[in-house]
Amino acid sequence: MTPTDMKQPDTDTGNLTDGFHLIIDALKLNDINTIYNVPGIPITDLGRLAQGAGMRVLSFRHEQHAGYAASIAGYLTKKPGICLTVSAPGFLNGLTALANATTNCFPMILISGSSEREIVDLQQGDYEEMDQLAIAKPLCKAAYRVLHAEDIGIGVARAIRAAVSGRPGGVYLDLPANLMGQVMDAVEGEKTLVKVIDPAPASIPAPDAVDRALDVLKKAERPLIILGKGAAYAQADDVVKAFVEKSGIPYLPMSMAKGLLPDTHPQSAAAARSLVLKEADVVMMVGARLNWLLSHGKGKTWGDKGSKKFIQVDIEATEMDSNVEIAAPLVGDVGAVLDAMMKAMGDDWSKPAEGWLNAVGEKKQTNLEKMAGRLKSNAVPMDYHGALGCLREVINDHPDTILVNEGANTLDFARSIIDIHRPRHRLDVGTWGVMGIGMGTAIAAAVETGQPVLAVEGDSAFGFSGMEIETICRYNLPVCVVVFNNNGIYRGVDVNPTGGPDVAPTVFVKDARYDQMMAAFGGVGVYATTPDELNRAVREAIASGKPTLVNAIIDEAAGTESGRIGNLNPQSVVTKK
Repeated sequence: MTPTDMKQPDTDTGNLTDGFHLIIDALKLNDINTIYNVPGIPITDLGRLAQGAGMRVLSFRHEQHAGYAASIAGYLTKKPGICLTVSAPGFLNGLTALANATTNCFPMILISGSSEREIVDLQQGDYEEMDQLAIAKPLCKAAYRVLHAEDIGIGVARAIRAAVSGRPGGVYLDLPANLMGQVMDAVEGEKTLVKVIDPAPASIPAPDAVDRALDVLKKAERPLIILGKGAAYAQADDVVKAFVEKSGIPYLPMSMAKGLLPDTHPQSAAAARSLVLKEADVVMMVGARLNWLLSHGKGKTWGDKGSKKFIQVDIEATEMDSNVEIAAPLVGDVGAVLDAMMKAMGDDWSKPAEGWLNAVGEKKQTNLEKMAGRLKSNAVPMDYHGALGCLREVINDHPDTILVNEGANTLDFARSIIDIHRPRHRLDVGTWGVMGIGMGTAIAAAVETGQPVLAVEGDSAFGFSGMEIETICRYNLPVCVVVFNNNGIYRGVDVNPTGGPDVAPTVFVKDARYDQMMAAFGGVGVYATTPDELNRAVREAIASGKPTLVNAIIDEAAGTESGRIGNLNPQSVVTKK
């Protein structure tokens, strides 16, 4: 039986309410007013009623992309983004996004309809039967099931608090179909709703931890600060900027921390990344983790010297010593920790030695000069530097534009080429490096901020979520998608070694017209073969605010295997005769 088959209560009289309305009321009471979803049994009416209650309900073509949208909405707003899916297959589609949110520390709640417990537990073969709660538990921060309408308020409250408190993450909320239609007195139902008070309580560092960290920092000869996306999520932008500038220490932003301070800031060491990672003797991690993205804090990337000392600022105590010894752990909120450190630094803080600052500055200048000429390339077909060089100028002229970026070469080159000038204005694949986040992330960025969005996509990455351009057109969002089309994964030049009729595994249809896909849905499609054409098309898209897709033709031989992480892609060394 579906919700529309059930006898609905007369809620207009104000005497009765039901599970549908209680879920909506519980979300709205907690200032959650947007749902990302794919409609279907048993949650179709929930979306309709939510929209009728004034919530914004955005329907996607695939649950995974609705989930990516919800997760990045959580990152941008610090409130859990809501993804609503149907049961079983729809739930599983949303689960990838939920796990990705947990890994990246994005607050998100996946709400899925489900089959009835009494049938699931006896495995009697219900419609889309699945024990969804058991499947979700290992992949998220918390998982809850609500069986009775009077518990909806508590269930939603627990999910919200779990998603945003401490280290944020994904939460699963299981709602069996019969729950939706359960009826109760409206006045009594309202009493069951919970307004979550202080869902993410501030965590203040211990004074002795602050003193220990400053003592390590004072003794540094070649200090470095690394800013991670946790620092960007904290939205303590003024405090981060003030601390970095007061310290005088060079800083290295991880990709989604770009823009916390403008990439053009004189203390930015992004253009001297290899030098500072190898040569720094004290490294202060702020909202960043020593995972694979930083070679786990050891090995050749770090100079193999073994004498580096690490200071780490993180909300999660168990993150400390995850790969190397942390000499000075600072557990607490980024803003609270840096504020305490600045107060303890006093007015006579000594900035790093000129020799270190000069070495970093000289390396930056050398690398920037080396890259400058390549960014002006007018080669046809375009190479990555020429295409991204013109997009760099577009972002420089429109710094409020949010950049979404995914792919292999497209991601890696853009990370180092395109400067970001505002916090949380670069959104990408994050810790997992998962492909397919592009369109969902772009949609949420436009919805949650109202700012123009530029999504720069590899053609392979775009393929994961390309159908969502219909969603972009349907809601008339100010999103410009640029597809770097080089006819394949990494490159489009591989051949079938057998000479058979099938193309090589990494090769796509030659000269695919992605621009015509956007035009088919009523957006603007542009075919660009030169940097000038690309530049003009993107500027016009930002100015118009119209959904646009630019099919940017890239030299199919320009890429490298796996971008800059080819070492993670093992290759066979055996030749069979």
